[in-house]
Amino acid sequence: MPDTFDYIIIGAGSAGCVLANRLSEDPMVSVLVLEFGGSDRSIFIQMPTALSIPMNGTKYNWKYETLPEPGLDGRRIHCPRGKVLGGSSSINGLVYMRGHAHDFDEWEEQGARGWGYAHCLPYFQRAETWAEGGDSYRGADGPLATNAGNRMKNPLYGAFVEAGHQAGYIKTDDPNGHMQEGFGAMHMTVKDGVRWSTANAYLRPAMHRPNLTVITHAMTRRILLEGKRAIGVEYEADGTRQIAHCNREVIVSAGPIGSPHLLQRSGIGPGAVLQQAGVAVLHDLPGVGENLQDHSEVYIQYACKEPITLNGKMGLFSKFLIGVEWLLFKRGLGVSNHFEAGGFIRSDAALAWPDIQFHFLPAAMRYDGKKPLKGHGFMVLTGPNKPKSRGHVRLRSGDPNDHPDILFNYLDREEDREGFRRCLRLTREIIAQPAMDRYRATEIAPGPEVQSDEEIDAFVRQTMESTYHPCGTCRMGEDALAVVDSELRVRGLDGLRVIDSSVFPTEPNANLNAPTIMLAERGADMIRGRPLLAPSNAAVGIAPGTGVSQRSAAPLRRLDR
Repeated sequence: MPDTFDYIIIGAGSAGCVLANRLSEDPMVSVLVLEFGGSDRSIFIQMPTALSIPMNGTKYNWKYETLPEPGLDGRRIHCPRGKVLGGSSSINGLVYMRGHAHDFDEWEEQGARGWGYAHCLPYFQRAETWAEGGDSYRGADGPLATNAGNRMKNPLYGAFVEAGHQAGYIKTDDPNGHMQEGFGAMHMTVKDGVRWSTANAYLRPAMHRPNLTVITHAMTRRILLEGKRAIGVEYEADGTRQIAHCNREVIVSAGPIGSPHLLQRSGIGPGAVLQQAGVAVLHDLPGVGENLQDHSEVYIQYACKEPITLNGKMGLFSKFLIGVEWLLFKRGLGVSNHFEAGGFIRSDAALAWPDIQFHFLPAAMRYDGKKPLKGHGFMVLTGPNKPKSRGHVRLRSGDPNDHPDILFNYLDREEDREGFRRCLRLTREIIAQPAMDRYRATEIAPGPEVQSDEEIDAFVRQTMESTYHPCGTCRMGEDALAVVDSELRVRGLDGLRVIDSSVFPTEPNANLNAPTIMLAERGADMIRGRPLLAPSNAAVGIAPGTGVSQRSAAPLRRLDR
């Protein structure tokens, strides 16, 4: 194998697989991809309904854990990140949600030049093949297959959407299209019943190319600098340390935890943090590892009057039947992540776009699949989607096997605490609507006795979990604390870019896999020096009542506080 390549990509995840495909399209360049994880061929990865297994194990998951979180009574929070081909797109919840148009306009307002919605939408379209066909918003012939799962066959999904409408909110035909706000079907990355990770969508179709080299079980120890230019990487594979040189660029796509950790190990980051960890400061860049943010959520659970929930499918025999049907026919419950209905709403009349997301699940259990309710139940997973609290990722030492310190500072800001209070009260009001009367029994969690701000705050501190959407630790912008500029180049260095969700200035109002893939598609054009796709002029849907009321109509049934 040669030891010099044109491009070196660190991480074969949601962004890295996209870059590997797009850069190796040019037969005149050579591309090396280094991935610490291994094969993604496991049935537990490829079968959508098995998502909790790779997400909560250690074989395919870095299984990071936060420091004790002050805002959560000192609890440590699980922070899974993919350690496998496909990265987190191989272990995530398979949800395909892009975010609101204003999220990307917000990026541009904060200094990410050229990253407004009009510029991003064409790359969402390029990436995607939407099962319902392309239009001004959706893609028709991209590598990433997206669909609406089993099309909400369980009646609880439709009841939840109707309850949202009865509570005064609009319905939306496509939250990834003209109108994000409202209640409707959620979309997922599944093709022919199989998880459509970026490994399946982008990397595998490119593996035959002679100019693409992918090395698994390879730990990138550090980026090599010559003065202020990246010239290669030192990595470890098969028990030996090796050097790979690069003619053009090193591209870091190790994710919102791995990317800042690698930069810091390489001597790139806040000088004081590096010195404390015993790493020589080669390029003092104070923003590396800062600005960490995450979506988080609570589970609002109810017992169900009718035996129609997934709690009735938790037995070993039921799981066996689901698995056999999936193996033989790629159909049935095995092809869904079961998050087939949801919603986006504004928590306040003054807001211009949604800040609360709902995931509805026709089961009552923990996200890791443990401790299902005895009997039947359903739940709403919800939390404020535009968090204000910020944390950090900081290395402990120069050893790549030594996990960094991670602190999200969840609930550090009063806005986030108030956001959860609104989430809980608004969810209760939605579930109290007539559409849910047939199914709704006792509130299990937090329980009807939890009513005051203080009681809700205590429940959130004790039960809140990450939604697994960290980002922001290598923020894109043009100011002194930005890590990369608007073309994703590390500020002050040549030949080095970061392309993954760590560069997001702020959280999009949705799950992060779709915008990460979009980012990589656009970043690939920047690297190749190709003309960027022309901005879209597609209209952005604004819900009735925006700027006047918190919802478009009065609810049929309102709960007293």
